[in-house]
Amino acid sequence: MSFDVHDLDRFLLVGSAVTLLAILAVRLSSRAGLPSLVLYLLMGVALGSSGLGIEFTDASLAHALGFGALVLILAEGGLTTDWREIRPSMRLGLALATVGVVVSVGVVALAAHYLLGLPWQIAVLLGAATSATDAAAVFSVLRIVPLPRRITGALEAESGLNDAPTVVLVTLVSTGAALEHGVPLLVLEVVYELVAGVVIGFVVGALGAAAMRRAALPSSGLYPLAAVFWAVLAYAVGATVHVSGFAAVYVAALVLGNADLPHRAATRSFVEGVAWLSQIALFVMLGLLLTPSRITWEIIGIALAAGLVLTVVARPVSVLVSSALQPTPPRDLLFLSWAGLRGAVPIVFTTIPLAAGVPGAEQLFDVVFVLVVVYTLLTGPTLPWVARRLGLSEAAEPRDLDVEAAPLERVAADLLQVHVPEASRLHGVEVGELRLPLGASVSLVVRGGEVLVPDATTVLRRGDDLVVVTPRAERAATEERLALVSRYGRLARWRREPG
Repeated sequence: MSFDVHDLDRFLLVGSAVTLLAILAVRLSSRAGLPSLVLYLLMGVALGSSGLGIEFTDASLAHALGFGALVLILAEGGLTTDWREIRPSMRLGLALATVGVVVSVGVVALAAHYLLGLPWQIAVLLGAATSATDAAAVFSVLRIVPLPRRITGALEAESGLNDAPTVVLVTLVSTGAALEHGVPLLVLEVVYELVAGVVIGFVVGALGAAAMRRAALPSSGLYPLAAVFWAVLAYAVGATVHVSGFAAVYVAALVLGNADLPHRAATRSFVEGVAWLSQIALFVMLGLLLTPSRITWEIIGIALAAGLVLTVVARPVSVLVSSALQPTPPRDLLFLSWAGLRGAVPIVFTTIPLAAGVPGAEQLFDVVFVLVVVYTLLTGPTLPWVARRLGLSEAAEPRDLDVEAAPLERVAADLLQVHVPEASRLHGVEVGELRLPLGASVSLVVRGGEVLVPDATTVLRRGDDLVVVTPRAERAATEERLALVSRYGRLARWRREPG
């Protein structure tokens, strides 16, 4: 099939219009309290064969494009996650991503086979596809629901890592290799691919961070691109050597996102935009792949029953079992049980058996599609209410400082651009009270369009933009001190704790 310039023009016309509508839908969904992914899926259905007539039935292409979008979404998750926040909950997050997945798959598969009458292969695939939480859904919800860091850390770690074992399991079951290996070898293979992927991701991320620290690139816009493609490289290396590329990309992005790299604020903004674009393209594509005429009452019944088992049995049991590795308060466990958000990931995973031609794969795709839409509408909007009822909602803390760093090439120093947010406790603090590390200083204060050269008695105000020069060796300590004063005020102790 040929593709000429006129096809490109039509593609750009439809693509740009759909993307702009999807961006506007973010505002609509936030006002209505609905997850935006549901709107994107419905947009895809409206564009498809039962709507505007765009035909899209290539499961192999959907599989490839879906994995590409997930790579970029996981890269954004790693690059924007603070390791200090997830480290205390890493054991629980890792347990949810491994032990929790096994428990969830087992419970859903047993119910699907014995209660719903599905063949074993489809039952196991249903359990495996729906066992992983969706990184895009989790990260978007955590931005608007104020929760304790121990909970957000566990959810972020789980959603970033649970794709890795799940995709291995779905692939092996779809190809029939799981039966050949047996359960013990299957578990060993999943563990091996996950561990090897983590190692590759750490090595590639560390190499990328070292290279980016030493390379003075001619444009600040190149740093975000480099960060994203170091993470993509980690996925490609992992996939090439047949280990978990998803674990590799998330770990590499986590290493890069927590390294002292130039232009971190610009990198964060860039990757968030890339992740949004990936989500839009992914959800719309999956909506296109659906054939609404196949959605029968039988499909809806199976989806509702399977989702009920997943939500009220499999998820709570998997959370409870996983908490054995890291004891957790009961109310935290209750919230984690309700916060197992499924988004595009389960639907993408069903394209694996669909592309492999597994008997019953079309029915599986339809069931998972309906399950995701219904239970996302049920759980997503209710999370803030559940958090309040459990007493887990926290008062809004002062927003983290916006700190942008740029290297000064001729000297071993960095230039920090710091914006003082409205809720920051830097307001009212004198420059001399900041007690920055030796050699660091506030060089300029920009206030209301005017540039001030500060002295020790200059009082900082909300909305100020500061230009701070710091020795490169003291950059981390300088940023840490500014963040502490922003959160706790002038009495924040040196280095770590509030006064």
